[in-house]
Amino acid sequence: MDLQNVRVRFAPSPTGPLHIGGVRTALYNYLFAKKHKGTFILRIEDTDQTRFVEKAEEYIQEAFDWAGITPDESPWNPGKFGPYRQSERKPMYRQYADIMLNNGTAYLAFDTSEELTAVRERAKAAKMPNWQYNHITRNSMQNSLTLSEDAVTEKIEAGIPYVIRVKIPRNEEVRFEDEIRGWVTVNTSNLDDKVLFKSDGMPTYHLANIVDDHLMQITHVIRGEEWLPSAPLHVLLYRYLGWESTMPKLAHLPLILRPDGNGKLSKRDGDRLGFPVFPLNWMDDATGEESSGYRERGYFPGAFNNMLAFLGWNPGTNEEIFKLPELIQAFSLERVGKSGAKFDAPKALWYQQQYLRSTSNEELAKLVTPIAQDMKLDFESNSLISICGLMKERATFLKDILEEGSYFFTHEFSYDEKTVKKKWKEHTPLLLSDLKSEFEQMEEFSTDAIETTFSEFLTKNEIGFGQIGPALRLAISGKGMGPSLFEICNLLGQKQTITRINKALETIKI
Repeated sequence: MDLQNVRVRFAPSPTGPLHIGGVRTALYNYLFAKKHKGTFILRIEDTDQTRFVEKAEEYIQEAFDWAGITPDESPWNPGKFGPYRQSERKPMYRQYADIMLNNGTAYLAFDTSEELTAVRERAKAAKMPNWQYNHITRNSMQNSLTLSEDAVTEKIEAGIPYVIRVKIPRNEEVRFEDEIRGWVTVNTSNLDDKVLFKSDGMPTYHLANIVDDHLMQITHVIRGEEWLPSAPLHVLLYRYLGWESTMPKLAHLPLILRPDGNGKLSKRDGDRLGFPVFPLNWMDDATGEESSGYRERGYFPGAFNNMLAFLGWNPGTNEEIFKLPELIQAFSLERVGKSGAKFDAPKALWYQQQYLRSTSNEELAKLVTPIAQDMKLDFESNSLISICGLMKERATFLKDILEEGSYFFTHEFSYDEKTVKKKWKEHTPLLLSDLKSEFEQMEEFSTDAIETTFSEFLTKNEIGFGQIGPALRLAISGKGMGPSLFEICNLLGQKQTITRINKALETIKI
């Protein structure tokens, strides 16, 4: 594999929100480029103006900014190979279609959409449902191969719309090496004469894609498996345009599959099973339907990238947690699999947990602060750092720290009914009152001192932890479970701990 001056591109169409499958393709391109000190390019392929969604490009930019996979060249950070929107490159494409018309590898087709529909319907009625415009059927259609030169000229001068189609040869083998799948061979008899240039003056994806990749000096095309059927056509286009020697290496990535069966992961799967399939929230202006995103769910960008990277790739070791710079160093196309990768929603949560737990208490406190402020919680910065340290092992998202540890921010909370019924016995008030007296006499109220006092209390009263520990937790937090009981007391402080025990003794009745 030639890895000199690597230039790769991600080329989405702005027709809606960016699916996580698209983000994974962009991520792999980014990792490959950075691994080889190359250039990662974002190109907006907006040739299909009928499906254009105005805010989709802004969504793509925002998603990349959040994920931290910033392109080196893009519409908003142009380089010398621009423009980076195909609609802005419109004037340059026709000349390449003309090259193919002149060398006989393309032709003009005047068939109307109504005529094509009628032909397909007749074929369907004749039990030929997959009719194609190809080396056989083209001979009975309205095109420059069947019409006389004068008739073609007459139609053009009359302003009759036409498209330009590639002239696929009959019964030729197209062979190319895929960097992931090895050698691929397709017979041209299975290909149709795709439209290269539309009647509205815009190229189709196929022509624009090849021209742009050539002019932008793309060295490797890393894209989804769904483009594999188009690859033989693209190989032919490189040949017909005289660019075969500079054709990029091709690599087709495996699909991301739905978690409960075969088939490509879709938005419906996320809606049905309760996880996002988009990086950011998306509002469909046409339907008013909102789809959730990983950012708004509270995922760290690093956890999101780590999760995506492992959907189709593995480092060849047991290591699973990689920061972005580590992913860059570890990534290789050789370690990308051929088979589809099932999406694993619990694994995505696991990555998020690992990232949260590996984040310093100080950094977590900074991230949690604006959330706490929005919730109008009462807190001190120093105590928030300690609370984050205590709660992060039990949290998946930042908000969990505040919700699971809500008792740190308010004196008003209810007592878990199940724990009251199960753990608050007749002897509990007397034991808790005696324990409170021990706490009141403590000169130092540190975590270790609290634990020592508590242990001595158990020994003196010849009781086990279960006879008083759950009741103490219930009194100071209202909960039946949580982090270290003694660390909670320490963070609350001696005065507040005693106040809460008194309130529980007054409030909880059996």
